[in-house]
Amino acid sequence: MHARDDSTDAAEQIAALLDGIVRRQRRASREGFGDTVTHGQFRVLRTLDNAAQPIRLSDLAARLGIVPRSATSVVDDLEAAGLVARQPDPHDRRATLVDLTPHGRQLLTTLREKRRDVMVTQLARLTAAEQHTLADLLRRLAED
Repeated sequence: MHARDDSTDAAEQIAALLDGIVRRQRRASREGFGDTVTHGQFRVLRTLDNAAQPIRLSDLAARLGIVPRSATSVVDDLEAAGLVARQPDPHDRRATLVDLTPHGRQLLTTLREKRRDVMVTQLARLTAAEQHTLADLLRRLAED
């Protein structure tokens, strides 16, 4: 049996720690909303918000990296909840555009605020210098 090297152990520890932090943040940011939106639905709301205009369902699926059928299912649920609305594409009668409703925008804003507040609470354990270092390190890891 081969001894594991330190970099492998460190990679596993870091992955586990990051997973735990993300899970804790998601759980805390959903408090008070019950099962209002799943993580997948939150991604759809965020993607629509970042688009800055209604987008085709097929474009939404591509941006999320999922098959159009899955996007349709998520949009169906969000539409039933009054968070998104479909409209015909004025340039292509066969296509449908999807956009956030005012209620969807408000919910997304509230979820983002809760997520930020949870992170502020977690980061309060670190000094300002440690927070800066952590942000720099995570930025480097996030680079493509």
